[in-house]
Amino acid sequence: MSAGTHATQLQQQTAKLIHVQSTTPLEIPQNLPVIHIGKPNDLVPPDIDVSGFTNAEIVSRTHANIRLEGDAYYIEDVGSSNGTYINNIPLPKGNRHRLRPGDRIALGKGDLVSFIFQLS
Repeated sequence: MSAGTHATQLQQQTAKLIHVQSTTPLEIPQNLPVIHIGKPNDLVPPDIDVSGFTNAEIVSRTHANIRLEGDAYYIEDVGSSNGTYINNIPLPKGNRHRLRPGDRIALGKGDLVSFIFQLS
């Protein structure tokens, strides 16, 4: 049986980040244990590359990670220079935040590179 023809499988939720400043949707890859958010670099290439967005210079090359555990998504700042903010509250480095639909994620200060987390 080919992939995708098995109707009894649980429907996978699709998680997205909607870039607030441009309304660009970015689908969160589902097949990765850790999704790296940042800009191209030699150590950890980003799965979600924000380098094309306005004000991307405030985003670190390795900025934050999203993990899917069970049916929950968690975001963690991995030591970015300008911080990660969830609903305008700083997320301390190493702390995880369980993402809920509608959460606003700002990469860096000033809410210049922001995303809304969505599930569908």
